[in-house]
Amino acid sequence: MNIPFNKPPVLGIEIEHMKKVIQNEKLSGDGPFTDKCQKIMEEKFSAKKILLTPSCTHALELGSLLMDITKGDEVICPSYTFVSSANSFILYGGVPKFVDIRDDTLNIDEKLIEENITDRTKAIMPVHYAGTGCDMDKIMKIAKDHGLYVIEDAAQGVNSRYKNDYLGTIGDIGTYSFHETKNYTCGEGGAIVLNDEIFFERAEIIREKGTNRKNFFEGKVDKYTWVDIGSSYLLSELSAGFLYAQLQNLEPIQSNRKKTFDSYYENFRGLQEMGLIQLPSIPKDCESNYHMFYLILNSEKERNATLKELNENGIHAVFHYIPLHSSPMGLKMDDKCGDLPITDDLSKRLIRLPMFYGLTEEEIDYISMHTKRVITGLN
Repeated sequence: MNIPFNKPPVLGIEIEHMKKVIQNEKLSGDGPFTDKCQKIMEEKFSAKKILLTPSCTHALELGSLLMDITKGDEVICPSYTFVSSANSFILYGGVPKFVDIRDDTLNIDEKLIEENITDRTKAIMPVHYAGTGCDMDKIMKIAKDHGLYVIEDAAQGVNSRYKNDYLGTIGDIGTYSFHETKNYTCGEGGAIVLNDEIFFERAEIIREKGTNRKNFFEGKVDKYTWVDIGSSYLLSELSAGFLYAQLQNLEPIQSNRKKTFDSYYENFRGLQEMGLIQLPSIPKDCESNYHMFYLILNSEKERNATLKELNENGIHAVFHYIPLHSSPMGLKMDDKCGDLPITDDLSKRLIRLPMFYGLTEEEIDYISMHTKRVITGLN
C-alpha cells in the first residue's frame, strides 16, 4: 500500500457551489457564499460574529491588531505550536513568553501560566492541540484576574467543544484554519471569531484594508475612505464556495474521523497497557473533533526508527513541531522562557499516523499492523 499522511476531504458538491460563484460573477471576498459560511458557523457554534480570512495566520494577525499588540507586549503561549501562533504578534513587536505543556493533552499547562505573568503581559494564547480543548475555565479566570486578553488558536479545533462551548468561542477572540490539512478545508483559509462586540466594527475595517468600505455598501456613509490601519484579510468567494460544502457536512466528516480514531485506539490499546507507547488523552470535559491521531514512543531513537520503517512500507507517518523556543528563529530571540522539559521531551517522541476523511478499515489495519510490529520489535 501507499498511504499518504493526509488527503483533503472532497465531498463532490464543492464544484457545484464554485460554479454558482462564477455564475454570480462575484469572485472576490464577501459575496453570498462568504455570508453563508459565516452564518452557518455562527449558528452552529453559537458565536457572536465570525469573519472568513485567507488563513488562520491572517486571523491571528488580525486578532493581534484588535488587541493593539505593540512593542514589548508579552503574550503567553506554548512553544509546541505552529509558527503562526507566535509570528502573529511578533510582527507587531510582541514578545512570546513560552510556557510548558501538559504531558496528557500536550496543551499549555494552565498551572504554569500565572507565574509567567509580568507587568508587560498583554494576552494569553491557548492552542488547542489535536482538537482537544485546553482548560479554558482556569485560563479565563487567570485572564480576568489579571486583566488580560485571551485569543484562542483553534486552528485544529473547528467543531470541538470544551464543556458546552465550542473552541474559539470562549476567549475574547478565536481563530480557525481551513488549510488542506484540517478537518474542513478550502485549500487555504481561516476565520476569526469575535466574542466581544467591541471588536466588531474595527475588525471589519482592518479586514478591508483599513477602510470603511462595508459601511459604504450598507449605505451608512456616502463614500468610503481610509480610516485605520489594515490589510487584505478577505477570503476569495471561490474558496468560500468550496468551504460551504464542507461546513454543510460538519457532522458526517467528524463522525468518519471519530470512527478512524476509535479504530486506531483499539488497535494500539494493548501497546499502551504494555508501557510501550502513550495514546492521545481526551479529558472528560472535552469533545474532540478527532483532528489527529498520534503515538508517543519511549525514546527519540524508537520514534525515528519507527518513522523510517513505516515510510519504507508506504505509510507516510510524520513527526510534528520543532518547539519554537529551540527552532533557529527562537534561538535568535531573547530568552523569554525557563526550562520546558515536557515540551522538549514529548516533541522528540511523537509520531502522527495518517488521519483523514475516507481512510478505509483496510488501510487502518495495514497501518496498525506494521506500526505494532515495528514498535514491539524495538522492545
